[in-house]
Amino acid sequence: MLSTTTRAALFTGAAIAAVGLAAAPAQAAPITLSEGHVDVVDIGYEDGALGLVLAEETTGTEVEHDPADVVLHVKPEAETTVPADSAYSFLGSPGDPVWILPQTNNPDLLYAGWAAHEVDTGVFQGDAVQLQLTAVDGPADVSVFDVGGSGPTKRFDSGDGLPDSVNVAAGEHHHTNWAFEAEGEYALTFKATGTLLDGTTVNSDPVNYHFTVG
Repeated sequence: MLSTTTRAALFTGAAIAAVGLAAAPAQAAPITLSEGHVDVVDIGYEDGALGLVLAEETTGTEVEHDPADVVLHVKPEAETTVPADSAYSFLGSPGDPVWILPQTNNPDLLYAGWAAHEVDTGVFQGDAVQLQLTAVDGPADVSVFDVGGSGPTKRFDSGDGLPDSVNVAAGEHHHTNWAFEAEGEYALTFKATGTLLDGTTVNSDPVNYHFTVG
């Protein structure tokens, strides 16, 4: 997979053990992504460890990032209103404002989802891992949901309690709706867990993903 940094480095971080080296330069400011293809949570399994990164193709080439280095901007153009259909009541009252990154590609907004391209089949029981949203820190509730012929299906919803979990198949690539009920700054905390064929449970570290809405 094309990448500006190896997944191994993202899992373990860079460490300098030599004595007498000059101090590292100050960390660059986070980059902001506001449109284009982004796998917000990209799950990988390498060297016995599950890890989470952020993968994006805003320039046509896939690049992986430490989520701490990225701010995902939900632009004002994402604002809409809660439908009158009671199936969408988890978003608020009919007519309330809500900011949604849609599951269908809108070139003016982020096309956001998750992926497990670097989780191989034959490694985990059920050929799947579980992606958990464990916490949301922000001014209002956040939900992630699919819409099909029978209406919305919630995947994550901070409004009815966390953690929430979805199964992610090895190699899966999924885009969905990301809804924020107010403007402001959000941190969404995700982790992944899976059970190896021998029964061993493997967990990633919890990772914060940062969104600016409006």
